[in-house]
Amino acid sequence: MPLYLGVDGGQSSTTALISDETGRVLGRGVGGPCNHVGKAEGRARFQSAMEQCLNGAAAQAGIERQSLAFRAVCMGFSGGAEDKETYLRELVAAERYLITTDAWIALTGATGGAPGLMTISGTGSIALGRNAAGDTQRVGGWGYIFGDEGSGFDITRQALRSALRQEEGWGPETALHAKLLEACYAPDANTLLHWFYTDAWPRDRVASLARLVDEAAREGDACSLEILHNAAQQLATMASVVREILFTPGEPAAVSYVGGVFGSEILRNRYRMLVELETGNRFAAPLFGPAEGALIEALREDGISVNLTVLSTTEP
Repeated sequence: MPLYLGVDGGQSSTTALISDETGRVLGRGVGGPCNHVGKAEGRARFQSAMEQCLNGAAAQAGIERQSLAFRAVCMGFSGGAEDKETYLRELVAAERYLITTDAWIALTGATGGAPGLMTISGTGSIALGRNAAGDTQRVGGWGYIFGDEGSGFDITRQALRSALRQEEGWGPETALHAKLLEACYAPDANTLLHWFYTDAWPRDRVASLARLVDEAAREGDACSLEILHNAAQQLATMASVVREILFTPGEPAAVSYVGGVFGSEILRNRYRMLVELETGNRFAAPLFGPAEGALIEALREDGISVNLTVLSTTEP
């Protein structure tokens, strides 16, 4: 029986899916993070994560790990794919390999492989799309210094700016000042500013405080609501640029989203309203997750287009 493998390798975990040629998922396995392989310890973690998820998927599928060989595999990785390809070919036997980024398999999963576009907004942000001809385009993803507009990090940055302005007396009062200080056990916003420059506050930790902005906005804080609306505008603008490049005016295109920032109903609804202003856009929650997207791409590598029967789907 021909087997296919899709892998989503992220900063927090790695997921592997094994399917047959119909797209029926036979097994799912989960391992640790595998985003860095530059140093020896990074390579060891990468190999361990891959073995964990492959062993788990093989066990659920009732297949001996040692006998696993695939017709085609697709693997998408956070932090780039080039430095991982050599190690992957040693770990996984396959006739065809497609090694790409986690963003592209997220797009395939979100739209179910249909032509469309999506915005990813978590710690960072990026928009990308693919049309019916297979042309692709990305916008953003420049990192926290030069870009990542509308991301969790950017939302927290705007929140701290508002708190600093209030503290210095040249900005309006906002509930964000008290919320940030309480959540971080900081004596004042200026101290918190300096903490955010230290290694104790990596970008993902800073970005996690974006939830406080959503909380304050739901409680009626005008400043927080403005921050979320501006973030949604930036994310929708990136999606609009991708659409303009890849699709003709009025051409149907699925539009979706991925990332923790979209857990804010306020931001998500604003984003939806903005993207639906463009004729042809069909807004929808992600159909599948990135691992399923990788599996769709693996099947495509062998000329197969199917609707996946998955063990679980992505929640909105």
